[in-house]
Amino acid sequence: MIALTTPYLWYTTRATGMVTLILFTLVVSLGTLVANRVGGTVVGRFEINELHRSVSIVAMVFLVLHITTTVVDSFAPTGWLSAIIPFASEYRRVGVAIGAVAFDLILAVWISSLLKVRMKNESWRFIHWFSWLAFASAILHAYLTGTDTKNGVGLGVVGACAVCVIIASLWRYLARPARAAGRTALSPLAATKGPASASAAVKSGHASASSPSAFPRSPDTRTKSRHASPNTPSSFPHSPAPRRSKRYR
Repeated sequence: MIALTTPYLWYTTRATGMVTLILFTLVVSLGTLVANRVGGTVVGRFEINELHRSVSIVAMVFLVLHITTTVVDSFAPTGWLSAIIPFASEYRRVGVAIGAVAFDLILAVWISSLLKVRMKNESWRFIHWFSWLAFASAILHAYLTGTDTKNGVGLGVVGACAVCVIIASLWRYLARPARAAGRTALSPLAATKGPASASAAVKSGHASASSPSAFPRSPDTRTKSRHASPNTPSSFPHSPAPRRSKRYR
């Protein structure tokens, strides 16, 4: 069919592949900012997190478009199974197989992000580490399979993306702040101290001045209770009943 052999599909595959690599480089870099809890008055942590999520969705759209145009184009006999199953393609078997591994890992990370509220934090973090391996596989897939990545501008773009992610990974490892006690991936707030921790703080002498158990009751509070307002029932327990007003005819 003419529609399946048009060069525009091949051009679209090459363009979407390069754009997808750039977008996933940005996703990994923004994920490093989120992990290191970067944020200030101009751009807060919430904005960086939402930008990371939005760019990841756009990257997934371009990735699906890249895979679709590659499979539909009859010039490269890959097949639909080669997008998920490694070594199922007759065209550039090793390079396409590495791309399938990258897609499977990215798909696992993306699905885990969608099901984050229903997963354990430890499981979600473990699956999210696959994004680094997925990006490394994508770089290798782009170099082995890409038409424009062997030299010129395409090779420079692939090299720049690889350098950016390497710098981001080193910065994440070296500048990673210590995780607060009780901090989870869903809530950036530390867990509220229970009564057991409060009693331990009182015993150690580090309780706050506002804690009622830290200091005994001062004597002036007793004098204040004696001079309470007459409307309070507990101030005069034996006070006589109020007189009834006279009726005037």
